[in-house]
Amino acid sequence: MKKLSILLALLLLVSVLVGCGGGNGTVDNNNNNAGNQGGNQTGGQTQEPFVLNVHVGPNPDTIDPALNSAVDGATLIIHAFEGLYSLDKDGVPQPAQAEKVEISEDGLTYTFTLREGLKWSDGTPLTAEDFVYAWNRAIDPETAADYEYMFESIQGYEEGKLAVTALDDRTLEVKLVARTPYFLELTAFPTFSPVQKKTIEENGEQWALAPETYICNGPYKMIEWVDSSHILYEKNEHYWNYDALGPDQIKFILMSDVNASFSAFKTEQILFSDDIPTEEIDAWRDKPEFNLQGQLGTYYISFNTKKPPFDNKLVREAFSLAIDRNYIVEQIGKAGQQPAGAFVPTGLSDADPTKEFREVGGDYINVSKEAYADNLARAKELMKQAGYENGKGFPAVEYLYNVEGDGHRLIAEALQQMWKELGVEVSLASQEWNAFLNTRKNGDYQIARNGWLADYNDPITFLDMWITGSGNNDAQWSNPEYDRIIAQVKQSSDQEERYRLMHKAEDIIFAESMLAPIYYYVDIYLVNQKLQNVYSSPLGYKYFMYASLAE
Repeated sequence: MKKLSILLALLLLVSVLVGCGGGNGTVDNNNNNAGNQGGNQTGGQTQEPFVLNVHVGPNPDTIDPALNSAVDGATLIIHAFEGLYSLDKDGVPQPAQAEKVEISEDGLTYTFTLREGLKWSDGTPLTAEDFVYAWNRAIDPETAADYEYMFESIQGYEEGKLAVTALDDRTLEVKLVARTPYFLELTAFPTFSPVQKKTIEENGEQWALAPETYICNGPYKMIEWVDSSHILYEKNEHYWNYDALGPDQIKFILMSDVNASFSAFKTEQILFSDDIPTEEIDAWRDKPEFNLQGQLGTYYISFNTKKPPFDNKLVREAFSLAIDRNYIVEQIGKAGQQPAGAFVPTGLSDADPTKEFREVGGDYINVSKEAYADNLARAKELMKQAGYENGKGFPAVEYLYNVEGDGHRLIAEALQQMWKELGVEVSLASQEWNAFLNTRKNGDYQIARNGWLADYNDPITFLDMWITGSGNNDAQWSNPEYDRIIAQVKQSSDQEERYRLMHKAEDIIFAESMLAPIYYYVDIYLVNQKLQNVYSSPLGYKYFMYASLAE
């Protein structure tokens, strides 16, 4: 998801997409009962509440469902909000706020029936009209949601009023432009969560910053937020599936220092850490606490295509070809990342479900070790064609990355050395996560590290972000033909046509070298062996709401 996304510290992104930042690296030990399971009585005595301490990132940039585009923010949101459907541990959408859905024969009309008696965390009724409001708020230009384009599949998007109708308090009708095989997955995406109109109208953008106004509908509710320390959630007594919940409270410890989070994990101040120092990977790889799984995502470099010298396609291609991707995954990543020769990652199927999108599309860059010398020679020739032979006359340029973790820094330093082979000097700059996200989004950079994790199981989630004006188009790139193709994909119900067009769209990305892929992600995290029923989705979200402790 954007920066989110999608962003983690190197393989090690502390957050998402899109990186992470903001914490001070300290652990507040108040309510630090990470190992206590509550709610039971033993020998006449009631145990302490089960307060689960975890680390998924630093201070989030935002936890407004409409505005978030980072993986760490999404994890926080899915514990406080819930859409019509939610994803299970296998990534399969399951009924959530909706108890059922009826889909018309042509696949264009979805009629959802909400569960009876749904309430907000303040005890007021939640109705179908809340979804109508939230979804239209997400596409409102004044909201400026990065993910507003995800609603393109719904009729009325172009006109600014979605064909989403509350037929009554419990019935929501949605009319689509074309068959959208992943639509139920979209309804589980954080941006599709309902939000309370009254709260937002009374508090504006500040509503998502304080427990008193963070009115939600999910399994947990926020009761405390101490900046750069922690965000504390507790069970939402109005949640429809309250009895299935695990921890009485979940305390999200906010840290940006990977060594601090690693230390906190080793001393059991936290029982889960979504980060580990790069130098510790080899030592922990075979320990039961170490978890490594595939992830639908790509770590890449954004070029600001509007700013010289990266407004020159030849320069962008040269900088991409000069990257030794095998060195980065073997010497820095160390966790089985796969060098990326394209943008859409491995793991996504094609029109023929027996084949992967990547298998059909192939690579645009030869990332074999044997090809690197030829790639570098080609890069030098391209720089010559661009008027910068051996780097002569090339202006000063800067590579921007976020400070969280050490993976991004190590990659930045490696890239700096690789680009010296072109005769150019690239300075390095770093920012904390929140500032970094906004700097990149606003185009106030030349080259920047980036990452994207799938928002749902369809290649379009990696391609529609690059349409002109998209909130996730950090490259500031615009190509009318590309926009036209993506619009066709969204309007087509023919699967073979959709995939043919998506391959054509990716062809354009690499014809213009508007980004430089580095590797396909894996997800690394640490889980204390006491902790059970915690899982991570291929989208990078972490689920703690059903966690328990071993007896």
